[in-house]
Amino acid sequence: MAVYEHLYNAYEGAPQSAAARFLVIPRYALREVFRSKLMTTFFILCFVYPLVASILVYLHHNANALAMLRINVRELLPIDASFFLTFLEIQGGFALVLTVLVGPPLISRDLSNNALPLYLCRPLSRTEYVLGKMAVLGLLLSSMTLVPGLLIYIFQASLAGFDWLTANLWMSGAIVGGFAVWIGLLTLLALAVSAMVKWRVVASGALLGLFFVPGAFAGIINSLFLTKAGNLISLWSSTISVWSGLFGLFEREAGTVRARVGGQIVDLVLIEPPLWASWLTIGLAGAVCVWLLARRVRAYEVIK
Repeated sequence: MAVYEHLYNAYEGAPQSAAARFLVIPRYALREVFRSKLMTTFFILCFVYPLVASILVYLHHNANALAMLRINVRELLPIDASFFLTFLEIQGGFALVLTVLVGPPLISRDLSNNALPLYLCRPLSRTEYVLGKMAVLGLLLSSMTLVPGLLIYIFQASLAGFDWLTANLWMSGAIVGGFAVWIGLLTLLALAVSAMVKWRVVASGALLGLFFVPGAFAGIINSLFLTKAGNLISLWSSTISVWSGLFGLFEREAGTVRARVGGQIVDLVLIEPPLWASWLTIGLAGAVCVWLLARRVRAYEVIK
């Protein structure tokens, strides 16, 4: 507005604490996300499987419902570590799609419009800026992965009783840890790609390619050399191994394959990479993303 009109006033609201300044970014970014009907519809669809899982938990403890539906309780999936591991895998897939839809424009839009100086000239550091952008994806992904997973766990514990809770208390830590690893990895990858690629369509394709292309190469390596070592270059396979380890379901032996060795046909045992190697793969991917963000998120860009 024109200065001579004297219509501007000082801010009279409550001052924001320094520790919570970065939360301004997700507040407005989430409003922008849910303005899209397509995005809102997909976000709602992400809760279909948690609803199905809740119904399965309820049926396990409701004899009347089982009698009406003529279902044998043994035919249902057991509510154990494998049940929650499957929940992580399915919701993890939805989380990947959601990240591809939301993540690419988070930083690229600011870079293409030269908006970073407007952020960083205010009492907001580069770290706080990145944390604010991470909070956008973190809040979205947590609400459709971690929160439903814990609610289903609590629902099962309330129906099964205190004995089940004490015997399976460790599973709550596995749920939190598994989703925390996946959400952190997806968030860092999305922001790194968004900072490197300014075009949304290209960034979305690159983000998908980071999972599908290494996965395809891993399959080729495993098929050619009759091994499972190729899984180390696949972020999805490494994450599955980490999840399985958290739930105590990880096994190095991944089956056998018949091959000709020295003129004889023998059965070779396929061995999965050790858990520490899968953790190392995820850690290295996260470290590279942090390095890229540190290089790209600057108030000014020098082009030579």
